[in-house]
Amino acid sequence: MVPTRRVLHFVTGGFSGATQVAVDLCRAAQAQGRTEVTLALRRKSNTDAARVEAIRAQGIAVEVLPGWAHLATIFALWRLCRRWKPQALVAHGFPEHLLGRWAGLWAGVPRLLQVEHNTRERYTPWRRWQARRLAAHTECMIGVSEGVRRSLLQLGMPAERTLAIPNGIQLERFSPKALLPMAERIPQIVMVARFARQKDPQTLLQALALLRDRGLSPSLKFAGSGSRSHLQAAQRAVRALGLDQQVEFLGQYPEVPALLMRSRVFVLSTRWEGMPLALVEAMAAGCACVATAAPGVEGVLEDERTGLLVPPGDAQALAQALWRLFTDTALAERLGHAARQQAEQEHGVALMLERYEAVVQRGLAERP
Repeated sequence: MVPTRRVLHFVTGGFSGATQVAVDLCRAAQAQGRTEVTLALRRKSNTDAARVEAIRAQGIAVEVLPGWAHLATIFALWRLCRRWKPQALVAHGFPEHLLGRWAGLWAGVPRLLQVEHNTRERYTPWRRWQARRLAAHTECMIGVSEGVRRSLLQLGMPAERTLAIPNGIQLERFSPKALLPMAERIPQIVMVARFARQKDPQTLLQALALLRDRGLSPSLKFAGSGSRSHLQAAQRAVRALGLDQQVEFLGQYPEVPALLMRSRVFVLSTRWEGMPLALVEAMAAGCACVATAAPGVEGVLEDERTGLLVPPGDAQALAQALWRLFTDTALAERLGHAARQQAEQEHGVALMLERYEAVVQRGLAERP
């Protein structure tokens, strides 16, 4: 089948979760053969040329646009739109969805879509004005979770064109055959996350110290890279609390599924989220999960059914939740099993792609 429609996805080149969603959508559209797709990446200081080439090796057309100034990005994307003439432009993330939609609007792209990936972004009054102005020219505003959809509505986005499509993961990476019973798992805690302003490893470390004082000393593995300053702050906290023997920083860890499937407990200690894919992966791995009851987490993890939720910044509550999971294997087993079922039913990447495809293709059919 020869594609007759063109869709351009524009996203950060920083290879965040937003980038992965855009790549997945391009890959799915290419496999179906109905739509020709191009992926445009805004160059960042950490844009990895090898990862860009790996995407191209999958047969996806990739354009890397200048990112040193917003006007430079808009101009380059405008030129790409004028040359390639897409019927739809899907702009992912912040501030990319502002830059992308301005470029698409000025280039005359018939259909603009926004995908918001977080519940808390740096919306100054000027950027709020832009978002509301662009909403009048945008056919659909998509939040990657119900929490993100609500944040868009609070910004003044029109409810009739604002919807939630939860992010999904590749469930095949978490084969049921590889899942271990809770009693056979390593009694350790894993947190998979970037070291960034929105994450809160310090509260987890304080909870770990409280557990030690109660006679329980599980090991803790941090998997993920991110900001050097935030990583160093966490390392200083480890030394100050005397947790050097319990805590290990794994960096960018290549075997996260295997790590999760052999670990008993996953913790997401955070201040806010969009749609925490690391938490969903831990659920798919059958871990007993504890997370902060923060925007973006609520609606993914249900307290006492698929995991345990604790108040933001409350080390005592987090320590008590961890105590329960390490001293009550039956509870940990029940929560891990329910979390796995939830991930299978609602958070597969195939379901996410099907929902996006329905939105994009419906609009293309309406605008031939």
